[in-house]
Amino acid sequence: MSVEVYLEENYPAALEDLKAFCRIPSVSTDPAFIDGINQAAAFVVERLRKAGFASVEMLQTGGHPAVYGEIIADPKLPTFLVYGHYDVQPPDPLEKWQTPPFEPNERDGRLYARGVSDDKGPLLIPILVAEAFMRVEGRLPVNLKVLIEGEEESGSPHFASTLEKYREKLRCDLVLSADGAMWRPDKPSITVASRGLAALDITVTGAAKDLHSGRHGGSAPNPISALSALLASMHGPDGRVSVEGFLDGATPPDPRILTAIDASNFDSAAYYREIGVAGGDPIDTGRELLIRQWLEPTLEFNGIWGGYQGKGTKTVIPNTAGAKITCRLVAGQKPDTVIAAITRHLQQRLPKGFQLEIHRHGPGSEADFVDPDLPALKISEEVLGELLGQKPLRVAMGATIPIGSAFRQHLGCAAIFFSFSTADEDYHAPNEFFRLSNFKLGMRAWTMLLRRLAAA
Repeated sequence: MSVEVYLEENYPAALEDLKAFCRIPSVSTDPAFIDGINQAAAFVVERLRKAGFASVEMLQTGGHPAVYGEIIADPKLPTFLVYGHYDVQPPDPLEKWQTPPFEPNERDGRLYARGVSDDKGPLLIPILVAEAFMRVEGRLPVNLKVLIEGEEESGSPHFASTLEKYREKLRCDLVLSADGAMWRPDKPSITVASRGLAALDITVTGAAKDLHSGRHGGSAPNPISALSALLASMHGPDGRVSVEGFLDGATPPDPRILTAIDASNFDSAAYYREIGVAGGDPIDTGRELLIRQWLEPTLEFNGIWGGYQGKGTKTVIPNTAGAKITCRLVAGQKPDTVIAAITRHLQQRLPKGFQLEIHRHGPGSEADFVDPDLPALKISEEVLGELLGQKPLRVAMGATIPIGSAFRQHLGCAAIFFSFSTADEDYHAPNEFFRLSNFKLGMRAWTMLLRRLAAA
């Protein structure tokens, strides 16, 4: 029996494993789900042991535990570290799910559940492939380590320190990430760059307490008005960031990514229809849209609050108003520099009668990139090209996966994204799903990848 035949025959059991994994509510951002976090970590430990990983343990991180396992086939062989995460996003808003988020539901060749695409389905694939090699051949063609964290969806606050703490244990030649996503379901792709992240909250305070808008209107400072003006000042008419110093250090993009953008023939009008935008397309060419999404930094307002939010009216001038901001960074930008530039911008424009408080969320992360000449990158492209019948595009990711820069800094190695979720699978949104055809395809691809990496 071959590894491929074993995987095919055991696919029903693999699907049941995925469903069991997805039933665990492992939300990392909400302390109410701590039991789910612990259950998910324990699930991964047991699944690795079942797959034949001889050394499996939980690593203490200072936050949610990470899970580590290894199979050392031969110390002379190259060693690859598989990365993934067992935590998931909150399921809210619950009313928009067609079926309960933690009760996996199979429909039309898709499995619907929170976390199934990001990252439980893609993560389970290399574990299943390792198990198949061990059952059929009794060994792996390479040395394989796995590191599966439980805080990716809350910004990986302890990830860098975990890499530093366990540097010797985690040492490897290359990281293979099961996290990430292909750009489009109809076109294979490999992500070779991702944006960094900086996040902060701002709070504007006026008077010491809420005030009656009839008694004090027109004279008392209104934080909502001040906040609105401050937020509006941070972008120009074209929607680009206008904060002085925000772009300090940014470097030009790899021209090969621009080539991929040109080759994609991306339809901006279809994109806006897909996300339900009415009233005209804000950007009217696919090339410009992808440049904005992949290669330019952003400053987005993710939430805003202040004053009365209930039914009817309440004639009040609130004493505070605030907003949540996240910035996606490109290569060369530093989170500290970006936060400092935003802070200066807001302080310089704060009207009299108000106080400004800025709360930063974590250290942030820098943008990451893969060496375009890395041999393993070429091997990954060959595997996808053979399985999918067309050469994959090298694309950038507008989102942030901080592992790339962390692995480079602490382990001195690169990370390649080899995931089989796709960007349209509504991860982070209601009705997240994973194409079961990609579940099968991913097992074939990881099998080929490990063999070819060994041969190389």
